[in-house]
Amino acid sequence: MSTSTSRRGFLRATTVLAGAAGIVATIGACAPRDSSGSPGQQASGAAEAKTDGTITAAISYELGTNGYDPMTTSAALTTAVNWHTLEGLTELHPVTREVYAALATELPSATGTSVDITLRDGATFHDDSPVTADDVVYSFERVLDPANASLYAGFIDFIESVEAKDDSTVTVTLAHPVAILAERLSVVKIVPKAAVEADAKAFDASPVGSGPYRMTDNGASSKSVGFERFEAYNGPQPALAKTMTWQIIPDASTRTNAIQSTTAQAIDSVPYLSIDQLKASSTVESAQGFGLLFAMFNNDRSNPFADVRNRRAFLYALDMDTIITDGLAGQAEAATSFVQKDHPQYKQASTVYALDLEKATSLFAETGLTSFRLLCTDHDWVKQCSPIIQQSLEAAGVTVEFAEKQSADVYNTIDGKPEAFDVVIAPGDPSVFGNDPDLLMRWWYYADTWTDTRMHWKGSESYQKVHDLLDRGMEETDETAQVDIWHQAFDIISDEVPLYPLFHRKAPTAWDASTLVDFQPTALTGLSFVGVGSSR
Repeated sequence: MSTSTSRRGFLRATTVLAGAAGIVATIGACAPRDSSGSPGQQASGAAEAKTDGTITAAISYELGTNGYDPMTTSAALTTAVNWHTLEGLTELHPVTREVYAALATELPSATGTSVDITLRDGATFHDDSPVTADDVVYSFERVLDPANASLYAGFIDFIESVEAKDDSTVTVTLAHPVAILAERLSVVKIVPKAAVEADAKAFDASPVGSGPYRMTDNGASSKSVGFERFEAYNGPQPALAKTMTWQIIPDASTRTNAIQSTTAQAIDSVPYLSIDQLKASSTVESAQGFGLLFAMFNNDRSNPFADVRNRRAFLYALDMDTIITDGLAGQAEAATSFVQKDHPQYKQASTVYALDLEKATSLFAETGLTSFRLLCTDHDWVKQCSPIIQQSLEAAGVTVEFAEKQSADVYNTIDGKPEAFDVVIAPGDPSVFGNDPDLLMRWWYYADTWTDTRMHWKGSESYQKVHDLLDRGMEETDETAQVDIWHQAFDIISDEVPLYPLFHRKAPTAWDASTLVDFQPTALTGLSFVGVGSSR
């Protein structure tokens, strides 16, 4: 039985960080909320939860193609399900984004390069097997093994080894002290070694975890995910309802009808144009998060956007006020930095792009660029913005050859093909994995999938500067110094803009506050019922 995992090959695994285009295209971060409940609507928590209560919800995204396995899952729905059924040593609360000890007895910190982590006494998996140190080691091994191409490996590449000290304690050895160790450990969910090795496909379809809910229906045929309370759960976030049912309803009007008819007590991804309509019968809040629409430029030497003047001209040409007001009903904020304004580590970037048609026209004239190709994804809300983006650019005197494809087709079109595109407009959001700036920047500006295969920025002077800053920041243990390093990276990214946010989007959620107890919306796409009860 293996009790350690080697660091050999960890760095190669970072190239898979952006492989999950589905999840980064659909999920946002959490921050203070814009409440817009109707007059007289009962406040969240006013109802009394029943111990045998039932929660019903409708969620907007369908099952991904790679199941629920927390080593590889890349879909919004499966990730939201896993918040309720799986645990890491630590967890980030889906709403507050605060880190807390989950399977660990306390939050680990590493002032040195080794830390012992004790497991929660009596923790068991849904198959009634005990959670052991060997399960923890196995869970980290499978994530960090490059052969598994795990989405999460690059977020924990500072781990040298994980070893079982005894049945209930693991020793984590680090390449260097890590100030945000507790937050970063949450990306690895602990799974039962025996169950995964017995039938990996069955585990992917219906994973066995140690979380407060056990999944009873994976939604593959029923289009409805079912849960029941895991009675043996003894952790910090017990299930407050006996059962849950999530209807999978991608169609916006059908999802809206579900809450109006009380078939569902909560829905995510409220259509922007339906917000006022739903206020009459539901509480509606728009949570501002990190989730963004970005412009990614082709930085290959043969492409005109290798010239930073063209990248800047593109951004100065955009009428963001109109894009946000007309395209998104005001449900976004224009980017003034890589992160949104209410992010804990926000600092206005050295360069802020706002409409300056004269500057955009002048820069395009300097380079001689008169036409280019613009490729956009076909998400409903992106389609509301892309015509305005095209019009803004053409007002700056350039001809735009516009094309629109499904998200997967966009990346299939451009990956490894520098001749295939000039500019891509797409949504993205890695904040479901964590909220610290290093993780958020590392997603796009560190691993080869984005920097080399897609934006062709790797090897440039600015790439190396950002890469080195992220390495320095991860090794810095002084919080003030670490944040300063991240801010330096914000500035370089805002000046060089190989890929840059246009705006940070709000995520509107609607729910029945008269029957859901202590519900709060998350800016991550999906719904969280962690710590939520029902009076039904």
